[in-house]
Amino acid sequence: MKKIIEAVNYIKNQIKDFTPEIGIILGSGLGALPEDYECIKIPYSVIPNFQKSSVEGHKGQLCFCEINGRKLLMMQGRYHFYEGYTMAQITFPIKVMKYLGIKFLIITNAAGAVNQKNSIGDIMLITDHINMMGDNPLKGKNIDELGVRFPDMSDIYKKDLREKIISACKKSNTELKQGVYMAMPGPSYETPAEVKMANLVGADAIGMSTVPEAIVANYCGIKVIGLSCITNYAAGVSDKKLSHKEVIETTKQTEEKFKSLIKNIIKEL
Repeated sequence: MKKIIEAVNYIKNQIKDFTPEIGIILGSGLGALPEDYECIKIPYSVIPNFQKSSVEGHKGQLCFCEINGRKLLMMQGRYHFYEGYTMAQITFPIKVMKYLGIKFLIITNAAGAVNQKNSIGDIMLITDHINMMGDNPLKGKNIDELGVRFPDMSDIYKKDLREKIISACKKSNTELKQGVYMAMPGPSYETPAEVKMANLVGADAIGMSTVPEAIVANYCGIKVIGLSCITNYAAGVSDKKLSHKEVIETTKQTEEKFKSLIKNIIKEL
């Protein structure tokens, strides 16, 4: 709690009377949204107890701005398990968000298609997840001020919010897929056998993030929305070799569609 309060106090001193209610974690290649708005920007490197993001496509800063009259906090880049950070470090910003006043959290990622109904460039609304990262961010002594020891995880990606988003997308003729996201530890891409397993157990997309943040946000009483940008076919789904360069290129191509969807979602919250 001491570390959380240190970070919260530093941030509040920078943003003054600005109180965000919606948080957005911008995944690989999806960090362009803040550039369209006048933002207060705070690098992770100057915030007490924050870590640095070292992956291409992750700028590593908090951005505070207004979109459609709603006050937002955007993480322009995240930390990953494969970077060597602990689950507690990965999810520390979520705990800070709780004390900054965040009520809703939109978590985005770049993911590989496991289900062939998903195509490259699609955006998938996450309905549930499968944690294959081999760890849990709630492990260790519970912080009672944040949440209960054994939190319910039956509705992490809130059904009522998903229904609102789907309805809004239909009205605006915006195509939106739905499915289950599986998180692997990385940094190596999955093998064809692992992707076959993911398909057999019900995953529609696979990636290396999102699940730790979603678990902790739900634990903290923050309502979660998950979005996967399908950037490639997972290993074995096609014969093409996988690369992070392809991930970044695909997210750039879907940038405008992604921005439009985020704006629509904000209206519905």
